[in-house]
Amino acid sequence: MGFLSTFFGILGFGIGIPLGLLVGFFLFIYSEAKDVKEPVIRPLYELDSTSLQDLLPEIPLWVKNPDHDQVDWLNKFISDMWPYLDKGICSTIRSTAQPIFEEYIGKFQIKAMEFKNLSLGTLPPAIFGLKVYETNEKELVMEPAFRWAGNPNIVLGIKLLSLQITVQLVDLQIFAAPRITLKPLVPTFPCFANIVVSLMEKPHIDFGMKILGGDIMSIPGLYRFVQETIKKQIASLYLWPQTLEIPILDASIVGVKKPVGILHVNVVRAHKLLKMDLFRTSDPYVKLSLNGDRLPAKKTTIKRNNLNPEWNEKFKLIVKDPPTQVLQLEVYDWDKVGAHDKLGMQLVPLKQLTPYETKEFKLDLLKSSSLSEPQNQKRRGQIELELTFVPFKADSIKISDPVGGYGKKESGISRASDNEVVGGAGLLSVTIQGAEDVEGERHNNPYAIVIFRGEQKKTKMIKKTRDPTWNEEFQFMLEEPPLDDKIYIEVMSKRTRISFRSKDSLGFVEINLNDVVHNGRINQKYNLINSKNGVLHVEIRWTTV
Repeated sequence: MGFLSTFFGILGFGIGIPLGLLVGFFLFIYSEAKDVKEPVIRPLYELDSTSLQDLLPEIPLWVKNPDHDQVDWLNKFISDMWPYLDKGICSTIRSTAQPIFEEYIGKFQIKAMEFKNLSLGTLPPAIFGLKVYETNEKELVMEPAFRWAGNPNIVLGIKLLSLQITVQLVDLQIFAAPRITLKPLVPTFPCFANIVVSLMEKPHIDFGMKILGGDIMSIPGLYRFVQETIKKQIASLYLWPQTLEIPILDASIVGVKKPVGILHVNVVRAHKLLKMDLFRTSDPYVKLSLNGDRLPAKKTTIKRNNLNPEWNEKFKLIVKDPPTQVLQLEVYDWDKVGAHDKLGMQLVPLKQLTPYETKEFKLDLLKSSSLSEPQNQKRRGQIELELTFVPFKADSIKISDPVGGYGKKESGISRASDNEVVGGAGLLSVTIQGAEDVEGERHNNPYAIVIFRGEQKKTKMIKKTRDPTWNEEFQFMLEEPPLDDKIYIEVMSKRTRISFRSKDSLGFVEINLNDVVHNGRINQKYNLINSKNGVLHVEIRWTTV
């Protein structure tokens, strides 16, 4: 008797415990929720200090932080547009997910996979504050505080063998603080080329997942594991400084081509040129230029009374796009009076050149570049030249994004140590972006003058403004880095009509180029000397070959 009671006791305990856990689990999953009472809404001034402290994390950022702006208008816009955004976003999700689903069909005994229902629900996300940063770069940076407690209806149907499995996502909540950057700003609608998104902190994501009607997130331990896994995966992809870049405009349309190298040209000689002068001779010289280059053409010296001139003159031209750019050579006969006569021309595509290798050319001169030109058959002589394309160093033209916050700053490039050897020829590019609060005593028609090693260049004049925007770039090719040099920039104002004192100085600045050489780039605003409130925005790059 004692043996039987012990046996049945053990059997009852072994069966009762699993059965009780199973019944309790299903009661917990499928039990109906009790009715929730309507919350009591009270104004903040009626709450005591304890209640306010409990609510403090829920107060919008525009209330707690003065640098965050209230954006009720944006929330209203999102709310009105949400039914249409819902359909558009869901359509994009379907088209994006379809190829992914097709990859799994036939694997793991999966026969079919598709969305049974896909809707983001009726509750739109809300922005609890927006912070906008001012930078020296051509970009717009903003940080919205984003929250979405939605009621989506997302049901995925999976046919596994002969079993139909449904996976439903419910009670989705997302709290995130992204940094959204629109860059670069360009004069083509919508006025920015890319959207760059990164998360400034790990997002909070909460959701329920039902499989065959049961919420698997209620299983002890699984909820926390899924939460931490999702946060780690998102952080590894998009947590700052990682970014998600979304192209908006074609880079070939809006991209501003930067210099990538220097073309060394040696104009050697010409043979049997045409006789254009009265005494059956010519005074030839050569003009050199690259297509797409706004800089003035380079010119050789004039060889008097010579149909077989020898120059051996060397020039340097800045190259921005070797596959498409063409070197244009034009030979002219110099005349003291009247226009100079064109003796011939020729084109050399830069794609024919191999970097660092000198290539010699002996070209027949043509009347024009048109293949149908009948006068191209006429002999006009030949020209000999040597070409060498020297690209810039890759590390000197790779400019990283700012990593130390925003505001008045120099560059995102780490400074090289003083022990590093910085040498070699290169290109100094000076971009005068604009000025602020420049004011003359008699007139405000500002323009900027750039003086470097005795060479002077100036921007266009903008009439009747105290905040001019020039965005003009000037380039200086140097044989060695300007470690001990300074560049002088002065903002001037010019009277548009005749006057005894037609020009006024609105302020100047001298910039030491040592930092530019070591950093590769600076982008900074400088207070103008001899100006009350004037500020000059300058970007300077040093690129070595």
